[in-house]
Amino acid sequence: MRITERKYFDTYKKSIGKDIPKLIKDFDFSESRGGFEYLTKSSAVYSSNIEGNSIDLNSYMNYEMNKDKFKVGKEIEEIEDLIEAYDFAQNNKLNEKNLLNCHKIFSDTLLIRSKRGKYRIEQVGVFGKSGLAYMAVEPEFVEKEMKLFFQDLGELILSDLNEIEVFYFASLIHLRFAHIHPFRDGNGRAARLIEKWFVTEKLGHDFWKIPSEEFYKNNQAKYYETINLGVNYYELNYDRCVGFLEMLPNCLK
Repeated sequence: MRITERKYFDTYKKSIGKDIPKLIKDFDFSESRGGFEYLTKSSAVYSSNIEGNSIDLNSYMNYEMNKDKFKVGKEIEEIEDLIEAYDFAQNNKLNEKNLLNCHKIFSDTLLIRSKRGKYRIEQVGVFGKSGLAYMAVEPEFVEKEMKLFFQDLGELILSDLNEIEVFYFASLIHLRFAHIHPFRDGNGRAARLIEKWFVTEKLGHDFWKIPSEEFYKNNQAKYYETINLGVNYYELNYDRCVGFLEMLPNCLK
């Protein structure tokens, strides 16, 4: 499966794609939902929550206002590292070098130094309550898969895409990245970041404000259900991917 794949575009367009221009037009990009800095912090908190971080947005913002009265723990550091990575992404072009740097920034509390900003050299799986849910591609193939991924991503960045196409490919990028699972840890955070990063590259800086991470957190069961397209990398059935692709536009509602 390539992230430039248009096989599912017509189905996507009929199901939700046709609504995207109006959803964008009606979306509130003003300061009424919070300033840019606040919304960046919100994105980082919700993305961290999906991975099990227990600090909610209210608690984090209260910590921000009263830092001297709180003990800084690993979970706070985890969120602050991810905020720093979002800040970096917002001021740099989307490419492989910059994504690896983002991972290096936000994985400070997740991984030992030698694993940060580097593709994994270990076999990894995704585990749920009932055990192994997904086995990612073997480590010896990760670099090759990511070379192809960024080759295709570069092509998409240079392509003239309309709003419907941008959202379609952004979700496909998120999905494919998650399935390759190129890092030892931090893959979910990176996949959600790169999805939004791509949208902003194509449609403008204001799109950092869309609440995709919050929507995924609030619909976490569906998020995990629709991202799960097979038990391992070689049995992924992308014919079932439209349910996942529909989630990103729904965050605009």
